Amino acid sequence: MRYSSYRSYNLTPLWAIMTVCLLVYIATLVNQELVLLLGLQPATFLAKPWTIVTNLFVHGGLWHLLANMLTLYFFGRFLIRLIGIENSLIIYFSGGILGNILFMLLGSSFSIVIGASGAIFALGGTLTVLTPKLRVFVFPIPVPLPLWVAIIGGFFIMALIPHVAWQGHLGGLVTGLTAGFILRKRGRRFIY
Repeated sequence: MRYSSYRSYNLTPLWAIMTVCLLVYIATLVNQELVLLLGLQPATFLAKPWTIVTNLFVHGGLWHLLANMLTLYFFGRFLIRLIGIENSLIIYFSGGILGNILFMLLGSSFSIVIGASGAIFALGGTLTVLTPKLRVFVFPIPVPLPLWVAIIGGFFIMALIPHVAWQGHLGGLVTGLTAGFILRKRGRRFIY
């Protein structure tokens, strides 16, 4: 897939986000108190407003980090090629922040939410709208699925897992879908 006009792309900001996530993960292994400082807890948000962004860089385990960073790399790289780094970063951080706001409205006030999943769902939602025929492989399914099936199915599966902030995922997904429709409405043409 390519954007209808030539667009160079720079993955440096994507690598920077991934590097910060890795460094924060290592730091939280050394000092677990950092999760309390950087993670978003609705009950303490007014005292720690930075956590609406910093929680996007904190992950609760190696598998959480690896799954998010792999998905971020594949979705982010593809979206950057389609719409550029600036738009991709706006969608990424907007999805993460709006997902956090939805969690604060609908989640437990005393839970701490961490991870980049809401922001990543925003990228996936945007790609779903912009590339509706795109097919992807999802482990362990041996055949390619339409991206929209993988994204929506992934959301519903994650929503069933205990201790997963489905509100953040939903906020990110809605943000991404909305961004995709806005970009399509502006007349951008994508070649598949």
